[in-house]
Amino acid sequence: MDEKAESIELPRAFKDCSLFHRLLLLRALRPDRLTGALIQYVTEWLGQEYVEQPSFDVFSLYRETKPGTPTFFVLFPGVDPTPDVEKIGFANNKKIEDGTFTNISMGQGYEDNANAVLAKAAKEGHWVMFQNVHLMQTWMKKFERNFEIAIENGAHPEFRCFVSSEPPGLPD
Repeated sequence: MDEKAESIELPRAFKDCSLFHRLLLLRALRPDRLTGALIQYVTEWLGQEYVEQPSFDVFSLYRETKPGTPTFFVLFPGVDPTPDVEKIGFANNKKIEDGTFTNISMGQGYEDNANAVLAKAAKEGHWVMFQNVHLMQTWMKKFERNFEIAIENGAHPEFRCFVSSEPPGLPD
């Protein structure tokens, strides 16, 4: 068995086999090598831009933000969006040190403080980040309503809200 079955030359009987038909053969004979073959197929038919994801650009993310839409980050092991949010905050004069950027790691007992920080940030044009909201699922409904109220009351144009959460678990 070849290590890269998707790259080897096929026997003469399959010489005129299209890349798509090679995929079918690999699916039947070597399903463990199908991912590499699919990458090769998509690259050939659609181009490299459909295979390689551009690196995350926090500044282009910021250009898409607005006061009435919170930016939501899905957390995965080894990934923390906080430094990136702090970087764009610093570039926009929003810092923890001067109180224009508040970062709250959510947990039991932080609900009232988070609600107050949200209202103040919206009114004064500050930035707020609520981390690990998956720990506070019941609070999220109240957060959503408080966010709507803050926006309806005329949120400052510089106000930004960032939220991070782990993806939901699989159903039992």
